[in-house]
Amino acid sequence: MLIYFLEKSIPFNANDLNSSLISGTEKTLINISNELAKNSKNKIKVFNETHETKFINNVEWSNLKNCNNYPNPDIQISFSDMNLLSKFKSKKNFLWSHSVQSIEKFIRKKQLIPFFKYKPQLILEGDYHYKNRSYLTSIFGKKILKLAPDYEFINEKIDKSFLPEKKCIFTTRSDRNLNLLLDAWNKISLLNKRAELLINPPFNITKELSEQNVRVRHKGKKQDLINDIKLCRVMLVPGHKGEVFCLSAEEARELCVPIVTFGYGSLYERVVHNKTGYIAKNIDEFVYYTHRLLNDDNIYLKLRENLFHSRNMRNFSNVANDLLDIITK
Repeated sequence: MLIYFLEKSIPFNANDLNSSLISGTEKTLINISNELAKNSKNKIKVFNETHETKFINNVEWSNLKNCNNYPNPDIQISFSDMNLLSKFKSKKNFLWSHSVQSIEKFIRKKQLIPFFKYKPQLILEGDYHYKNRSYLTSIFGKKILKLAPDYEFINEKIDKSFLPEKKCIFTTRSDRNLNLLLDAWNKISLLNKRAELLINPPFNITKELSEQNVRVRHKGKKQDLINDIKLCRVMLVPGHKGEVFCLSAEEARELCVPIVTFGYGSLYERVVHNKTGYIAKNIDEFVYYTHRLLNDDNIYLKLRENLFHSRNMRNFSNVANDLLDIITK
């Protein structure tokens, strides 16, 4: 089966999987194409903004400008942009969505005409995503395909009895309610003078935030991220209406780090309340749950053990099998 993936964001290929320059969407494309290509019956090609054509892990990566040099596929899957489906005439068209797109934005992003022209079925990343994708923008069908963390997170050795220092971490984008988190941290830091909060760059740390022990972490390679998360006691991630999966939270869960969240967007899907973390109803509860995990070793270790026993529940082999079920029916 000849399967093409079409994506237009930044120049990258499978060799960039461990780079700090790519985000969850790019990681997903690399992982799913690598996994599908393990089956010799599948021929996988990715067309994006990569600078040169390369074969990596049995996947051919080529620039979108080269599409005319290739035959039409059995299946083409566009990441986020309906217009890319014009590149080939395919037996089946799919759009892998990474957002909850309003009808207004759908039209503004020039998705309406290609949507009705190519009639793609939508691939969505969770229950929240499914429920909030409008009927009009998914009338040709929609299916849920839940993701998984990179294998490095799954294979990382974990000591379930480890007691880290009072460090918290936030590894998603700053526009995903970091300001709300910092409001809560103002109260958390008053109760926990030595507690530290690590956030992703770029971010300007004010004198006030510095005094509250808010630090910008070095965004290096994937192993640096793994090491930073492992040394933290709690992941603090409020959630956001635009968060349709939150790979950052799934990475923390796999590394046995409890999560405190408001459950906004898809975050309620990443946490089992009082078992793998806490879903706060308001800012006072958010502060209370965080303070509790920072100071009560017994509660922390109980949640950590729960997380330890729920590791390795899903990987990209599972994701690939589920995707094949969707695109071949």
